[in-house]
Amino acid sequence: MTPTNSANRTERACEVMIVGGGPTGLFLATLLADLGVDVLVLERRAAPSAHSRAIGLHPPAVAALHEVGVADAAVAAGARIRGGSARSRGRELGRLSFERAWPRRPFVLSLPQSRTEELLEERLIELAPAALRRGWEVTELRATLHGVEVTAQPDLGADPDAGPLMVRARVVVGADGARSRVRDLLGVGTTGAQYPDTYLMGDFAAPDAAGADRDAVIHLEPGGVVESFPLPGGGNRWVAHTGPAPPSAASLDDLAEIVRTRTGVRLEAASATMISAFTVRRRTARALVTGRCVLIGDAAHEISPIGGQGITLGWLDALDLAPLLQQAAENRQHGSLRSHPAWQRFERACRSRARIARLLAHANMALGRPLPVPLAVARDVAVRVALGTPARRVMAWAYSMGWAR
Repeated sequence: MTPTNSANRTERACEVMIVGGGPTGLFLATLLADLGVDVLVLERRAAPSAHSRAIGLHPPAVAALHEVGVADAAVAAGARIRGGSARSRGRELGRLSFERAWPRRPFVLSLPQSRTEELLEERLIELAPAALRRGWEVTELRATLHGVEVTAQPDLGADPDAGPLMVRARVVVGADGARSRVRDLLGVGTTGAQYPDTYLMGDFAAPDAAGADRDAVIHLEPGGVVESFPLPGGGNRWVAHTGPAPPSAASLDDLAEIVRTRTGVRLEAASATMISAFTVRRRTARALVTGRCVLIGDAAHEISPIGGQGITLGWLDALDLAPLLQQAAENRQHGSLRSHPAWQRFERACRSRARIARLLAHANMALGRPLPVPLAVARDVAVRVALGTPARRVMAWAYSMGWAR
């Protein structure tokens, strides 16, 4: 529908409005546009983020990218992680491979979130050139007889003369992240906890390791875990456990020193392109479907980033949600979505996947916490035994999200 202006206010109608133009919102919008659904995406950021942020796309995520026609471009742009090795105090404890868990796609794809979002946005523009609108913050949601009325305010820094936007949508989807404004406006509470873990993370160049296929390396050290993941172009992301309190400042030199002290690997701080300190929490929305509004991705279920399952979870939510949204648009369903059994099944499926992912993330964090040397030695023995038996295949299946197929 062509927008109309009245008293400096723009009005728009659509079948589905998505709040949040991150990887989950863009992926869902692309799915819907490909199905012929009239979709609008409102993103608060006026411009795409250049930050690498999340990098892990598990095999189910790569399969999801096939659904929107960008898998080949993503694989070509990313680094394929075909397995991993565990090390401790300079010795290898064992290795695992994703080949048996995923014969057709035997790798986790490492691709910076900024590039993932770029590929999705390009595809969305091909399918629906006017679907994505940046620089708009949702401020009000109001239920109507036939859907939801949404009010959004513009980024006045981009256009000081712009007025508010009012959208009438049949369904609104909150894909606006862990601090979801949609969730807050709906009054949906959350359950969760803060973990006693903090980390430093940085991306460093490594020109001598520029092959397309490389392994992840997990250093299970007494002082805390250090993880290394390949990046496209030969770099590596390094993540180090920093104890129960975050560093006073995120320092590249600090991270390089932690890596050197625990693993012996020397990093050039000058080669780094990113540094970030973070804490870890879990949070789950008490309701994913409220009236004619739906929460997906981190807005629905925030989990620890350790394990890198967040983007994949959000896309699996979107894959389940897209046909329901198409049906709601075609059948002109009225009333609360939650009253329909299909929507109840959708919520149960999302919660079940998030629960499994949360347990795996918790296990990963527990495995990587600092330990006294005697307990660290016992941990090394247990890991060596597990990686020397068929249990390593179960571990590869679990870490690559084989359970999410």
